[in-house]
Amino acid sequence: MEIYKSRLDIRIGFLHATNRRAESLNLDVAEVFRPVIAERVVFSLINRHMLDEQRHFEIPESGGVYLNKEGKKIFVTEFEEKIHSRITTGGVSASYGDLIKLELQKLTRRFEKGEEYKAFKYFL
Repeated sequence: MEIYKSRLDIRIGFLHATNRRAESLNLDVAEVFRPVIAERVVFSLINRHMLDEQRHFEIPESGGVYLNKEGKKIFVTEFEEKIHSRITTGGVSASYGDLIKLELQKLTRRFEKGEEYKAFKYFL
């Protein structure tokens, strides 16, 4: 949601092609945080047995495996908790949401002022 509050044009991405989707910048920013936020939420839910393959997934006739309504609710709840959780990076405490805002600000400075862009890197 923060991307809509920025001055960036969500239709113009730098990693993902813009010809198949109307919005690609959100995918580019998500790519930076996917391993740190989304993948950790998925593994956490699986390791804590909060998602069960029989109760929370569905397989349509067209193929694929999808979360059902209950599974999506569990995932979104955990995802939102993760976004609001705080970490300390570079001696500063911030939420993942704050880090996403900072990433968008870095991109804005890159496009408007030509400043060097260095993507967020998370180290354990």
